[in-house]
Amino acid sequence: MEHRSEPPVGIDDIAIHFPRLYMDMKDFATLRGADYGKLSKGLGLEAMAIPDAHEDTATMGAMAVMQLIDRNGINPRDIGRMYLGTESALDGAKPTATYILDMLTQRYSERFGKDCFQTCDVVDMTFACIGAVDAMHTTLDWVARSNETDERLGVVIFSDNAKYALESSGEYTQGAGGGALLIRRNPRLLEIPDCIGVSTTPVHDFFKPRRKVTIRSVITNVLELAQETGQSMKKGLIERMIRHLPESTVRKLGIFAHGEESVSVHRDEPIFDGQFSNRCYQTAVRQAFHDYTQKAARQGTFDPAMDQKLTEQWSRIIMHLPYAFQAKRMFPDVFRHDRQDSEMWVNVTENIGPMPESPHSDNEDLVEKWEQDMDAYRRAISKTPEYIEFHASRIEKGQRASSLIGNQYTGSIFLALMSTFESDLEDNSNLDDTKFGLCGYGSGAKAKVFSGTVSPRWREVVSRWHLFERLAGRIAIDHTTYENLHKGVQDNSVVEPQGEFALVEIGDEGVDEGARRYRWIGA
Repeated sequence: MEHRSEPPVGIDDIAIHFPRLYMDMKDFATLRGADYGKLSKGLGLEAMAIPDAHEDTATMGAMAVMQLIDRNGINPRDIGRMYLGTESALDGAKPTATYILDMLTQRYSERFGKDCFQTCDVVDMTFACIGAVDAMHTTLDWVARSNETDERLGVVIFSDNAKYALESSGEYTQGAGGGALLIRRNPRLLEIPDCIGVSTTPVHDFFKPRRKVTIRSVITNVLELAQETGQSMKKGLIERMIRHLPESTVRKLGIFAHGEESVSVHRDEPIFDGQFSNRCYQTAVRQAFHDYTQKAARQGTFDPAMDQKLTEQWSRIIMHLPYAFQAKRMFPDVFRHDRQDSEMWVNVTENIGPMPESPHSDNEDLVEKWEQDMDAYRRAISKTPEYIEFHASRIEKGQRASSLIGNQYTGSIFLALMSTFESDLEDNSNLDDTKFGLCGYGSGAKAKVFSGTVSPRWREVVSRWHLFERLAGRIAIDHTTYENLHKGVQDNSVVEPQGEFALVEIGDEGVDEGARRYRWIGA
C-alpha cells in the first residue's frame, strides 16, 4: 500500500487551442497522388491542422493559457511558473514563452495591472517531442514543494507547428496546435507520482540542423534566375563578383557581411529517417518501461514476484502520437516484454511463433535482417486477438483527436490524454481512482514512462472541454491555400482574426530586425 505524507500533485485541467483551418486528408491524397486508404486506414489520418497567416507557436500557446485562466478564474499573479515545451521556437535566444507572456499581459493588464505576470518564471524547454513532458516534470517537482503559506500554481505550455517539406515523406503527418496544463496540489484530473522511467540514447533519427549555404551558391542561383528571365550574362561574371565582394559596399549587408564564405540557415522542416526513428521510439519506450518497472518495484507499487503484469494496472495508456496509429504500432514491444513469461504468451507464440533470435554479432547486414524480422514480428503481435483487445480497451480512444489534427510534436501526448478523457466521458466510463500509463518520446532520443491516478472529480473538468465539438467547427482549405500558407506567401489571413491573439508585424531592419509584435483582436 502506498502512503503519502504530502498532498498529491498533478494535472488539474488542460486547455488546447488548434487552428481553425485544416486540410482534409482525402484532398491531400488527391493533391499528392497518394493512397488515401493507406493514410486513413493504415495510419489513422483524416485531417491536418494548418495555422493561418497570423498564427504561430506563440499565438497558439497564448490562446491555450487564456482558456485555462478564464475557465478556472485564475488571478495571473498567482501563477509562479510558465514553462514552455516546444521544438518550433521563434528565436535562437529570446524564449517563445516571453512572447506568450507579452500577449497575456496585454490581455489581463487592465483587470490585474501591467505587472500582473512580472514575477512569473518562464523558459523554453527543448527536446524534440518530449520537451513539454520535461517541462511538466520540473513543474510537478516545483509545485510539490508548496506548503500552506506558499501554495504554488504552475502552468505548462506546449505549442508546435509540425511542418515538413512539401512533397516529402513526412508531409502527411503535419499538424499544429498549442495547449496548457494547470499544475497544482490535490488536482481534479490526474495525480502524478514521482516515479519516472527514463531512457536516453544520443542518436540522429530526427533533427533540425543549421544548414550552410555558400555565398558562391547564392550568387550563382541569382544569376541563373536572371538568365531564366532573359538577361544575358558575360562569361566569368560569377568569379569577378566574388573577387570584388570584399571591396564592395554590399559586403556590410546581410548575408554578405564581413566577407564570409557561407551563411547558416535555419529551416522549420526537419531532417529525418522515418524507419530508423520508429525503431528508436520502440527501443526507447521499451527501455524506459523496464526502468519504470524497477523503480516502481523499489517504491512498492509493483510486485514482480506476484507475476503482476504492470500494464494490466493501467486502465488507459497514453502515448506520443506523431500519427494516430503510432501507439498501435509501437506498443507490441512493451506488450510482449510485460507478458513473455505468462501462460497467455505461450498461446500467442503457438500462433505466431517465437521472437526472432538476436544476432550474436555486430555485422550490419545481420543486425538489419534481425531488425526487419522484429518489425514483422511486432506486426504479427498487433494482429493477435490478445493485442487487439488490449489496444481497443486501453489505447484506441487516445488516437481519435490525433486523427483529426495530426502531429502536435510536444503536445501530442497531452492531446491523446484529452481525447481519452473526453471519449470516456461520452461513454460514461467509470475511471475514478484508476491508473493511466503515459509514454512520451522525443527524437535524439529520450523516452519517459510514468503513471497517473484519475481523480474522482475528473468529470467536472472534462465536461468543459468540448474538444470534438470544437474540432467539428473548423474550416477546410484547398490545396492552393495550403501550399501558400506552407511557403509563407499567404499575404492575408484566410479567416480574419477575431477574439484571438494575432501576429501583426515582424521588424525588418536595425535593432528591430526580427522583433515580433502581437495584438489581441477583439470579437
